[in-house]
Amino acid sequence: MDTNETLSLVLCSGTDDRLTGAAVLVVGAAAMERPVEVLLQFWALDAFRADRITKDHGVSPEAGTEGKARWDRHTGTHWSEMLRQARGIGNVSIHACSLSMDVLGIDQDDLDPLVDDVRGVAAFLASADGGITFV
Repeated sequence: MDTNETLSLVLCSGTDDRLTGAAVLVVGAAAMERPVEVLLQFWALDAFRADRITKDHGVSPEAGTEGKARWDRHTGTHWSEMLRQARGIGNVSIHACSLSMDVLGIDQDDLDPLVDDVRGVAAFLASADGGITFV
C-alpha cells in the first residue's frame, strides 16, 4: 500500500463511540501524512450540526448498559476536537453528503465549520484513490 494513498472514510453512525473511532483513524492517517477524505451521511451528518456537535450522541446499541457506563467515564479528547487537531497536522477534508442533507433537511449553514462542503456520492467516489472504509 502506498503510504500517501488517501484514507477515504464514510461515516454513517452518529454515536460518540463510532465518531471517536473514526477520529482516531483520521488523526493517525494525518500524522502519517496521508490525505484524508471523509463523507458524512445521515446520523453522522446530523452529529456535525453546529448546535449539536459537542452534545452527547450516545453509544452504539451493542455497547449495552455496561459499555455505556464505561463510555460515560471516558475523559479523553472529544472526537470533534480530534478532527480539528487532525486538520491542523494534515490534509483532511470533511464533506456532507448531498442526499443526506436533503433527507434530514439540513442546510450548510446548520453545520459546524469542520465540514468543508457538500458533495454527492459520485464526486466522493471519484476522489477515492484507494478503498473506502465505512464507520
